[in-house]
Amino acid sequence: MIDMHTHSLFSDGEVIPSELVRRAVVKGYRAIGITDHVDFCNVEHVLKNVSKAKYLEDELDIQVSVGVEITHVPPRKIASMARLSRELGAEVVVVHGETINEPVMPGTNAATVELEDVDILAHPGFISLEEAEIARDNDVCLEITARKGHNRTNGHVARIGMEAGATLVVDTDAHSPDDLITRDFAKMVAMGAGLTEREASVVLDNSLRFLKS
Repeated sequence: MIDMHTHSLFSDGEVIPSELVRRAVVKGYRAIGITDHVDFCNVEHVLKNVSKAKYLEDELDIQVSVGVEITHVPPRKIASMARLSRELGAEVVVVHGETINEPVMPGTNAATVELEDVDILAHPGFISLEEAEIARDNDVCLEITARKGHNRTNGHVARIGMEAGATLVVDTDAHSPDDLITRDFAKMVAMGAGLTEREASVVLDNSLRFLKS
């Protein structure tokens, strides 16, 4: 399992990074992205502290990628927030998409898919075909999520993403250790979104791009 969207106590997750990573190892993870929620108020604090979890790579058989989830930032400011996150050392930049579960500002998806500094548009709700095509052109991955609530539009995301030829990935958006999943479960999440077994396997392999050589 390669999961680039999880949360620790440095935002609204339940556990410290070391426990999150250890539990991921037990689930068979090859790589985990710790992508706590950030905006301009806390990004320095989050990245400075979560980056210390990189020491776990020397102790456990897993890649630990330090990142951010840019969350509820006004669309006009997402580009500068993504650039700042990269400058501060973010290895993975996720943007909190227009899930139907939260009052995310309209225009967030459209602003995000334009950005080469962004890796993943998380749980993008009713993303449009045009936005998915732009995501494809800018190599922004669209997320099929295992997260309860946000996963209500997985079928739409999968259908639109496949039609546009965009890169789909499966992530957990884990906030609790119980949210972490195995690769087999991730495959079921993808198939539950309407993908065939073969398509689901391809989508899971899309996350190999996040493995460092």
